[in-house]
Amino acid sequence: MKEAASKQIESILKDYHWMMNSIKILRDSMKDAGAGLTAQYGDAAGMPKAQGTTMDPVYREIVRRERRYSVIQKYEAKISVIQDRMHLITDERETEVLHWLLEGKSYRWIAMHMGLSHTHIGRIKDSIVKKMSEDVPNGTDGTNDTKLLKHKSAC
Repeated sequence: MKEAASKQIESILKDYHWMMNSIKILRDSMKDAGAGLTAQYGDAAGMPKAQGTTMDPVYREIVRRERRYSVIQKYEAKISVIQDRMHLITDERETEVLHWLLEGKSYRWIAMHMGLSHTHIGRIKDSIVKKMSEDVPNGTDGTNDTKLLKHKSAC
């Protein structure tokens, strides 16, 4: 179970940056919910519609936005897995590497920035993942914190 948690944390670390950007963009696009939409009135409203679908643009927009809200919630849940465990990383090098990983930087970029090899950055990342995955509950101690086990990679 710890290995599965490690793989999930590693996947979330890799996806963290673009998920944060997607949340920002999706939230901004949702601010004007329903602007410019009008339901049909008059003769068009009384006409029969195809079976199983609705021609109401407001309803279709609501359905589309509801799907987008569920995507936002899924991304937020994954991001909170990392954010809830960030306090476990206390070493200065690990903190620096974690920061740049969350910013979406490559191992090579981080290595050049810190004056280390990219393989050393990979080892530091592995240490970060190990520390974060040790905090995952085993499921038998009565806690309800099974967030991490429900996550799948967005890739």
